[in-house]
Parts: sequence; structure tokens; C-alpha cells
Amino acid sequence: MTSTTNTHDHAPPGLPFSLILLLATGAGLSVAALYYAQPMLALLATEFKATPAAIGLVPTLTMLGYALGIGLLAPLGDRYDRRSIILGKAVALVLALLVAAAAPSVTVLALAGIAIGLSATLAQDIVPAAATLAPEARRGKTVGTVMTGLLLGILLSRVVAGVVADQFGWRSMFVAAAISIALLGVAVWRRLPRFVPTTQLPYLALLGSLATLWKQHGALRRAAIAQGLISIGFSAFWCTLAIMLHGEPFKLGSTAAGAFGLAGAAGALAAPLAGRIADSRGPEIVTRLGAALVAAAFIAMALGPDQLWLIVVGAVVFDLGAQATLIAHQTIVYSIEPAARSRLNAVLFIGMFTGMASGAWLGSVVLAQYGWQGVCAMSAVTGAAALAVRMWPAKKYAACAA
Repeated sequence: MTSTTNTHDHAPPGLPFSLILLLATGAGLSVAALYYAQPMLALLATEFKATPAAIGLVPTLTMLGYALGIGLLAPLGDRYDRRSIILGKAVALVLALLVAAAAPSVTVLALAGIAIGLSATLAQDIVPAAATLAPEARRGKTVGTVMTGLLLGILLSRVVAGVVADQFGWRSMFVAAAISIALLGVAVWRRLPRFVPTTQLPYLALLGSLATLWKQHGALRRAAIAQGLISIGFSAFWCTLAIMLHGEPFKLGSTAAGAFGLAGAAGALAAPLAGRIADSRGPEIVTRLGAALVAAAFIAMALGPDQLWLIVVGAVVFDLGAQATLIAHQTIVYSIEPAARSRLNAVLFIGMFTGMASGAWLGSVVLAQYGWQGVCAMSAVTGAAALAVRMWPAKKYAACAA
């Protein structure tokens, strides 16, 4: 597709796979920037002589920046051309990653993390763009394919970061990430079509409409709350894994911690399948099954905290559950009000990344107080709570929320 004319909400059935692949790659590379630091936390703590709690601020503030960026910036996709927004954020993300690479202290690195989080929200402009370009009958599958790229970016970023940090140093990882985003920006400039805005609301009214959408749509509230609860356990696991593996009884380095991303990546491959099931059988069953898998995986890991093989299997299962649930939630949310897709997506991901930030902080605190078993137990509770939200009858939930 070489034209720069918007296809808007009625994209042709022949949407090129090369464009879908570009969107999937862009979503993966941009969101990966949030996670490169996680398998390197032990190295960062050693270099900066920081406590686990202090170094835990780096992923926490990065996730908070992302949640803030989703709330303040992602709604702009309904008001302005998404292509221009994506390009602008790509430039900002390159600069933020270079600041992180040159950071002389934990404080500077944490501040760079906030900037990385804000600008990495270009991933949340790419996913609604895919939903807009896709024909309605294939929307779930198309979003699932793009989300596969995003989820693989989340998980494989840890593998790449662990290897690069051990071989070339942690600063090299941030430089490589900046180069990848610069190349992405060039590809987006050449291939992505322009998008006609779907609203003329002023900026403050646009932000205010997020609260209106929240109040109007019980399905949106359920999706955001359930995904946020799942994300607490997801983030707690990945933000404490490297520190746990670095100590007794495993004594493993950043490469080993990052390699766990390969286990989780196996789950990401199920994202298109989750999208197809959501298209054919409805997304509700997918949300319940996914939340149940998350809770079951963490319960098993809590019962066998020193079993490395069980942690590997658990990573596969809970990542599969988290990702399937997210795809189903997006299918639900995107069908609510097509003209407000960017804002609906923003509300969903505010819930998700508020959970991520909370999980990063809670995971560090719980690990220090109760050990790895405590982290798994906490994550099992939040997964079970997400399942309860999805099982709660919609009408009763709406009445309680009101």
C-alpha cells in the first residue's frame, strides 16, 4: 500500500501482509524499550551500588511513564493523524534511549525511564491503526497478529537484553534499541498511510471523554480492571526474576534471566489463535480461560518455588493466559465505539500498565519481605481476582460499578 490516503474504518480485504508485518514489528520494537532494563537489574544494582528497592524504581517509573503517556497522549490518535503521532513519538523514543545509555546514575536512568515510557506509547497508536485498517470480519485476527509482535517484543526484549548486557555491557543495549527505533521510523514514514481524525474535540475535552467512556461502558471497566489485575502478577514476576535467579540457590546471570523470555514467547505465538477464537466463539470465553491459566500457573510456582523447571513451565502458561486475555479484551473494547478506538484502547492500557507499575513495586517489596514464594502467591491472588471479575455477571458488575 503506497497511497497515503486513509482507508479509515473500511480497509480493503486485501490489506497487504507486509503492512501488517510492519505494524507488528513496530509494536514489538517500541514496547520492547520498556523491558530491556529488567534482566539487567542485577548488573545495574552492582554498577550503581544500589539496593534492590532503589534499582526497582527504574522499571517502576518506566511503567508509570507508559501509563501516563497512554492517558495523556494515546487519545490524540482519534484527534490527529496517527501516522504523524507515531513518527513524532519514534523520534522522542530514540532520544530517551540515548539518554538512558549515557546515564551516570540511577536517578538519571530512572528519569530516562519515564521518558522512555511516555514515548514508547507509540505502540498504542500502532494497535488501533491496525484495527482501523483491518476489515471488520478479520479485525480480531489482524489485531491478534499485531499483538503477537507486541507480545514477542515484551518477552524477547529480555532475551536480547540479557545476552547483550553480558557480552557488551548494558549501555550497548540502549544504543542498539535507539538504532532499531530509528529504522522503524524510516519504515513507517515510507509505508504507513495517513489517517483521517474521527473527532474534533479539543484536547481537554478529549481527555475528559476518557472518564465518560469509563462511566458509559461496563464492558470497558471490566476489561481494564481484569487486565490490570493480571498485569500485577505479570510485572511482579518479570521485575524480580533476575534478582531471584542471581541469588541462592541458582546463582544465574543476566543471560539466564533474559532467556526466560523464550519460555514466555511460546505463549505469544497463541495470540492470533486467541483472536480467531474471539472472532468465532466470542471473546468472553477467552478472557475466563486466560485468567484461569494465569492463576493456576502462579499457584503451581508458589507451591514449588525452588524448582527451576516449574518456573519455566509457569512462565509459558501464565504468559499464554495473560496474552490471550489481552487479545480478547481488545476485541471487546474495539467493538464498543469505533470512532473512539484510540481512547478506548487508552483506558484499557491505563488499567494494564497501572497494574504493571504496581506489580513492579509490589514485587520488589514482597521479594524483600517474603521471598520468591511470596511473589508467586501474590500473583496467584491477583490472577484469581481477575478471573472473578470476568466471572461476575455483567449486569451485577455494572450496578456495583455505578
